[in-house]
Amino acid sequence: MAKRVMIVDDSRTVRQQVSAALGEGGFEVVEAVDGVDAMEQIAASPDLALIICDVSMPRMNGLEFLARLKEKERFAVPVLMLTTDGQPAFIARAKEFGAKGWIVKPFKPELLLATVRKIAI
Repeated sequence: MAKRVMIVDDSRTVRQQVSAALGEGGFEVVEAVDGVDAMEQIAASPDLALIICDVSMPRMNGLEFLARLKEKERFAVPVLMLTTDGQPAFIARAKEFGAKGWIVKPFKPELLLATVRKIAI
């Protein structure tokens, strides 16, 4: 059975690119448009191997999403941040909230796939 990965990004194009790269790598992909949507979908997808999350999104951004996930200790899925923002302060906060990695967009599909294979549970 393929491992299931959730991509959380408000950009349809990015979600499609990530889905294509992961699909070619044998992963099943679930998509969410922002942190609120992701939190709602997590309850229906308890078997996630990894979450890939943008930082800049409406309603609930990526750092807020990480903080909410950290509050839910029973949900221990690794999170990889995929964003255009490479500011050290954001990276440090994301790591503080439990992010396992940070990739800056635009990304190389082979790098994304290799990273996902390393950290997906």
